[in-house]
Amino acid sequence: MIKYTTMKKPELLSPAGSLKHMRYAYAYGADAIYAGQPRYSLRVRNNSFDSKTLERGILEAHANNKKFFVASNIIPHNSKIKTYMKDIEPIVNLNPDALIMADPGLIMMVKEKFPNQVIHLSVQANAINYATVKFWKNVDINRIILSRELSLDEVKEIRQECPDIELEVFVHGALCIAYSGRCLLSGYFNHRDPNQGSCTNSCRWKYDVKQAEETLEGDIKAVEIKTSENQIVLLEEQSRPGELMPAFEDEHGTYIMNSKDLRAVEHVHTLTAIGIDSLKIEGRTKSHYYAARTAQVYRQAIDDAVAGHEFNKDAFGVLENLANRGYTDGFYQRHQPEELQTYFDNYSRSNKQQVVGEILDYKDGKAFIEAKNKFSVGDSIEVILPNGCFNTTIKSMLTEHNEVLNVAKGSGYRVWIPMRDIKPELGFIARNFDEKIKIKNKNIQKDPLLKIRRPSW
Repeated sequence: MIKYTTMKKPELLSPAGSLKHMRYAYAYGADAIYAGQPRYSLRVRNNSFDSKTLERGILEAHANNKKFFVASNIIPHNSKIKTYMKDIEPIVNLNPDALIMADPGLIMMVKEKFPNQVIHLSVQANAINYATVKFWKNVDINRIILSRELSLDEVKEIRQECPDIELEVFVHGALCIAYSGRCLLSGYFNHRDPNQGSCTNSCRWKYDVKQAEETLEGDIKAVEIKTSENQIVLLEEQSRPGELMPAFEDEHGTYIMNSKDLRAVEHVHTLTAIGIDSLKIEGRTKSHYYAARTAQVYRQAIDDAVAGHEFNKDAFGVLENLANRGYTDGFYQRHQPEELQTYFDNYSRSNKQQVVGEILDYKDGKAFIEAKNKFSVGDSIEVILPNGCFNTTIKSMLTEHNEVLNVAKGSGYRVWIPMRDIKPELGFIARNFDEKIKIKNKNIQKDPLLKIRRPSW
C-alpha cells in the first residue's frame, strides 16, 4: 500500500467568476483561485472581474495568504495582439501570482517586457507529453497545466521525466467534446468562437432526431413519423460496420455530443503520490455554492491523502448533489476497480439533497436564512459551514417580521430558524430528501476541520 505521509500537499485551485465566488472558495478550503481577464480569457461571458475587481481580489487574496491567478489564455487574432500589451501591463502591475496563458506569441511578448512574471501554461495549449513539458520549461514557463486527455500512467511518466517543473491537472468540472477547448461547434453554429472565450457550449444543446427523405429534386426534407416516448437511435460509423452505438432520445431530445462532467476525487490519493503540484476545479460560471462545496470536498480528499487516511467515499454522494451532466473520471482510468463501482451508486443514493438557503446572520439561537428553494418546518437539513457540516431538523420558522411560517416557498423568502451556536459567515442549508435520515440534537457533533459525514440511521 502506498504511504502518502511523505508526500507534499498539492495546492487546491478553485474557479472564481466573482469576488463572492472567490471568498467562498477560500473559506471552504481553496489555496488559490483563478479568474479571467476581461477580453483575453476563455470566459468572456459571466465574468465580473474587470481591472478594479481584479485588483481588489488580488489584494484580498494576499492579505489572507492565498494565491490569485489571472487567466489570460485566449488564442488571439491579430486585432487583439495589437491591444494586448497595453491591457496586460496594469494587470501585471497588480502582482498576480501567475498569468495563465496559452498562445506562444503572447507568452513571448510578456516574457520580453515582464521577465519576472510567473506564467502557467494553460490547458488550452494541450500539453500531452513530457517533450512538450520540457520545451515550455526551456522558455521559462513556471507551471504546466496538463491536458485533460491523459491517463494516470501518462501523468506519472511526465512527472518522472520532468521532476523540476510544477504540474497541474484538472480533477473536477466540465469536459469538452474536443481537446481541451479546441472546438469549432459554437463558431460554426452562431459565430461565437470558443477559442476567443465566447463558447456557447453547442455540444451540450438539445438535438432532436428527425426522420428525413430525399425529394426528386435532390433536397433533404423532414417527414413526420410516429416515435415512442423514449426513442433509441443506433449510430454506425463508416469504418466500423456492425459496431452500433446507441443514442437515446426522450421527450427532452438527445444530447449526443454532450460529455459527462469530470469527477476524479477518487484519484486525489494517486495524484498526490505522483507528486502533482496543483489540483484544479473547473467552473468559473458556476454558483458560489458550487465553488464552496467542491472546495470543501477536494480539501478533505487532499488532507486525507497527505495524512495517510483512506479515501472518504462519502465524497461521491456530496458531489452528486451538485448540478451535473452525469460524472466520469475522464481519461484517468479506462476501467474502475470493483470496489469503487459499487460506491458510485450507493453513496449517491444515500446523500440526496438540494441546497435551499444561504445563512445571512445568527443571533439568539436562530439563523437568518435567505431561501433559494422551498423548505418547510419538519424538514431534515444539513448545515454546511466552512469549518464543518452537521444535520438537524427545522423545528420552527419565523419571518423577518416575527410572524410564524410553516413553509419558505423559495426565492424572496427570508426566515429565522432555530439552530445551535454557529458562525454565520458563508454558510448554507441543504434539504435532505432521504426519509431514513433521523436527527437527534444530542447526537450532533461538530465536525473537525472539514470532515464530511454521512448521517447515521
